[in-house]
Amino acid sequence: MLSEQATLPRGDAAARKNARLDLFRFVPFRLNRLAAEVSSALADEYQERYGLDIPAWRVLATLGFRKDACSAQYVAECTRTHKSTISRAVTSLMKRQIVERVENEADRREFRLRLTRKGRALYEEIFPRLQLREQEILACLSAQERRDLVTLLGKLEASLNLMQTSDEADAKEAY
Repeated sequence: MLSEQATLPRGDAAARKNARLDLFRFVPFRLNRLAAEVSSALADEYQERYGLDIPAWRVLATLGFRKDACSAQYVAECTRTHKSTISRAVTSLMKRQIVERVENEADRREFRLRLTRKGRALYEEIFPRLQLREQEILACLSAQERRDLVTLLGKLEASLNLMQTSDEADAKEAY
């Protein structure tokens, strides 16, 4: 959506001066607010029961969908989370023996991350609960609206050059 100011005639200085951005019609604001609310709703599922905060869940989720080990940088880029936040989450998960470091065979100076057996079991336990929560959140949409939402999100992601599939992410190894 265009802001009110962008739709005013150029010569109407007084109207332009009084125009304001209506945040509740500004798509970036709406997307950010929606993402924060959905993230918070999902966090309820894994914080109280499993003691995971949002960054720890992001690490667990990223490693859980991957076929192979990956770098912490990959997790940070994939989740759009600052690398220091991911680093703290990885340290916490390693102390809990949920994540382990393995040597990168291609570059022995670098370590990669993967879930331990305990971490994989945790992921397998949490994942169905979050899928159910996702279904509850999307229940207000018809089946067609859900398909349309997926299509529209894909278009926005593509316009921002974001990875859209696990296979794409696996092939690139990093954004």
